[in-house]
Amino acid sequence: MELVADILLVAGALGAGLYCFVLSRRLTRFTDLENGVGAAVAVLSSQVTDLQNALENAQKTASHSSDSLEDLTRRAEESAKRLELMVASMHDLPAAPAQPVPPAPPTGPVFSRHAGDAR
Repeated sequence: MELVADILLVAGALGAGLYCFVLSRRLTRFTDLENGVGAAVAVLSSQVTDLQNALENAQKTASHSSDSLEDLTRRAEESAKRLELMVASMHDLPAAPAQPVPPAPPTGPVFSRHAGDAR
């Protein structure tokens, strides 16, 4: 009976060792930096870095555009104030005198002789 127990114990130990070996190989392939999850993590890490750089560039561009827009708005408000002053000063000008009506052109036939046509 002890012999059967020892054989079963050795068989169980060999089975556990084989299981550990297979599991070790699978884990090594799983964390491989070329094909496994390690590669996916490395790719995602580089993509996160690229996205951070793109976000920083977009924020700088937006800040520059905002500053430019504020400057243009300020200039437009200053121009609007000057135009309002000009329009207000136009109301203070005297009315323009009525211009005389030019004489009406002659309505009948007009004959003229050109100096070059005389013979």
